[in-house]
Amino acid sequence: MKKYIVVGLMVIGTIFSATANETVSAVINEVAIFSTEEFKKVTSKELTPKVIEQLLKEYPTSKLGGVYKNSKGEFKLIMVLQSGTRRTVYIDYNGNWLNKK
Repeated sequence: MKKYIVVGLMVIGTIFSATANETVSAVINEVAIFSTEEFKKVTSKELTPKVIEQLLKEYPTSKLGGVYKNSKGEFKLIMVLQSGTRRTVYIDYNGNWLNKK
């Protein structure tokens, strides 16, 4: 009789653990698709003169590590500072700085 109870509890535990694993993987896949969709890598030639002017004013000694653009015309720029650290900044096509995380 004890063996039937133990086997029954093991079956119930297996069912619940299989359901929990499926839920977690579905959430992870959804987040990955959402975060990579917004900005696409572009060349620095797509930067407008106003954006370049603001970059030279704010980061005169830094180098441009990467340029990304979204459908709204906003740029995500990876700046390599003189100290070697990287900073991600956001700016629109008119040269206005954006506060995004």
